[in-house]
Amino acid sequence: MKWQRVPLGPLSTNAYILSNQQKECVIFDPGGDDQKLISTLNRQGLKPVAILLTHAHFDHIGAVDEVRNQYGIKVYIHESEKKWLGDSSLNGSRFFMGNEVRINDADVHLKEEGKLTVGSFTFELFHTPGHSPGSVSFYHEEAEVVFSGDALFAGSIGRTDLPGGNSELLLSSIHKKLLSLPEETIVLSGHGPETTIQAEMDDNPFLHGF
Repeated sequence: MKWQRVPLGPLSTNAYILSNQQKECVIFDPGGDDQKLISTLNRQGLKPVAILLTHAHFDHIGAVDEVRNQYGIKVYIHESEKKWLGDSSLNGSRFFMGNEVRINDADVHLKEEGKLTVGSFTFELFHTPGHSPGSVSFYHEEAEVVFSGDALFAGSIGRTDLPGGNSELLLSSIHKKLLSLPEETIVLSGHGPETTIQAEMDDNPFLHGF
């Protein structure tokens, strides 16, 4: 398994591509710049099988429709935010962007935590609300990575002052779900560099004293 970060969109939000030896791949959070992402995929000969969304804020969804239509693949999102894709007040674009972002409905609404199989990829799905109600994290054991969206960052945590945000819930999600992962797990966040579970347990000031 191989992962790569591709910053996209108005906030340079981290999209990720996880690929296997057969050149199949899963795309996480394509936030904008659809042609940049499509060009990257085509140049590497990758075959997308799905788009997985950690949550539905505008900077994580801007290129969803273009990429979905280009490859004829399904979009996955937690059911708590299924209405956010087409609602610019919920996804935040009405307040933060000059242009409102409206995306077509997702194809799959995630409900249950646990094993999630997408094509030949298998993840452990964690519901990690707090930054937003439907925030989820995708853990891939073989690759030793967790795609945490905007829940956990290197040295920080997600903001909780947006609609549906809850700081106590976010800290609980991080401690109960993410920090239970093996310490060597690489955390791939929605913004900034990668980190590890161990590094955040040791040094993240927001996680101490909870």
